[in-house]
Order: sequence, then C-alpha cells, then structure tokens
Amino acid sequence: MERTDTHSVTADDGTRIAYVDEGAGEPILLLPGLGYASWSWTRQVGSLSRHGRVLAVDNRGTGRSETPEGPYTIDQMALDALAVASVASGPVHVVGASMGGYIALTLALRNPAAVKSLTLIASTSGGPGSTPVPESTLRAWAAAGVMAPEDYARATMPLSFAPGWTAEHPAEFEELLQLRLRHPTSSRAWTAQFAACADYLEIGAPPGDIDDIPTLVIHGTADRVVPYDNMSHVASRLPRAKQITLRGAGHLCWIERDASVNQALVDQIALAV
Repeated sequence: MERTDTHSVTADDGTRIAYVDEGAGEPILLLPGLGYASWSWTRQVGSLSRHGRVLAVDNRGTGRSETPEGPYTIDQMALDALAVASVASGPVHVVGASMGGYIALTLALRNPAAVKSLTLIASTSGGPGSTPVPESTLRAWAAAGVMAPEDYARATMPLSFAPGWTAEHPAEFEELLQLRLRHPTSSRAWTAQFAACADYLEIGAPPGDIDDIPTLVIHGTADRVVPYDNMSHVASRLPRAKQITLRGAGHLCWIERDASVNQALVDQIALAV
C-alpha cells in the first residue's frame, strides 16, 4: 500500500527531499537503497510506527524527491538524510539498507551526535577488502539498461531476492513492483546514484569512531547484490556491532524476512533508548 503522508525538507543545496512521517515517539530514520525509495520499507513503516516516529526517506532522484543534476555522492545523500532527521529535533535511530547503509554509516561517522543507534542491512563499509557486486548482477543490470522502467524492473528486481523467491511469492512480488512503478526512478538518477555507490565501494566509508553508538548489522546469506562476505568486512570496521545472519535470504532480506527484521529493529531501538 502506498503511503500518502509525504512531507519534504530542503537539502543544503536546495534539493527538495521527500519523506514519509508516521507514528510518534522515538524517531526512526529509514534510508533505502540504489534506485529505491520509501516504498521499499512498506513492510517496516506500519510495524515500526507502533514503536516510534518513522521517517522513511526518498533519496534524491527517487520517489517524490527532486532529481537534481549529478554528480551525486554518498556524503551529499547523508546530508539529505540529516536534513530529514532534523525534523525530529534530536538524535535518531538510523536504519539503512544496501546503498542506504552506505548513507547511514557515513551519516553516523560524520555526525555521531545525531545518531542514537545504527542498523546496516545488506550493506558494506566498502573500501579495500570489501566484496563487490557480482559481475553476473552487473551484466544483468547493464543488459536491461535500455528497457522501459517496468520492463527493467521486472528483469532486474528478482536478482535482489533469494533465488526462487519471486516464483514462490508472485502476488507479493507484483505488489512490490507496482509500488516501485508508482514513482519510477529515471535512468539519469539511477546512474548518478550508481556512480556514488561505486566511489564509496572503492574508497570506503569515511574515518571516524562510533564505538559508543549501538550498532546492528543484518545480512542474508543468499545476497546476489551486496554479497554476504561483506558482513565480516563491516565487522572488522565496527567490531562492537551485533550481527544477525538470515540464512537463505536475499538482498531484500528486510522484505523476505520482515517479521524477523522488524523484531530485531524494535529490540535495537529499545536497547538504545
């Protein structure tokens, strides 16, 4: 179901950044991945809004946010997220998935006082030693790049689930696909976000110490976008982080295993209050 309670803030460069605002209490900032928007948290917003105030962001170029000219950077998108977080008038619980995890980690390292807790889902800290996107996935993305938005989504989105998931859950997949297509991401915005991801993966997350921030890392073993090996790489950067492995789950593990992930997020928030 599409959320209609959308608000916006203005980023430091004048770009309008949209977000869903639902619930009350502990502020929970949800940051989506490459080309995705707040719709990708559809299985979290309702559940988490019973435990706090959910702020689900449309990254620049996606959803209802504006699409400025590139280049985009993870640092800039972290500033966008910080602008949304500022509506809470205090530190927030930051949850990022995939590229949203790059943004979340960067936000925490650059602005630790703004973060109550940090959760990285299907993500990586990048840099030397991280495991890149598999070549087979990159080839599939490139081959589909000339397609219309719906055809592209149908061709590539199954790679983000565990093998066989879409065949076993056709109605759920179709519902998610239609949510995605309500506000499709342009090829220009996707390319700009992808370039930002590539830079982050090459260089790595910025320096900083966030050992005092309660941190949770969640990853599925069947991830075909950000391989599971990245979980141990993140652990080397964040040795005090709690780790949860979801056996057999794909890249969109927070959708496939929403009950488990939602409970882990609720527990993480309670721990950091």
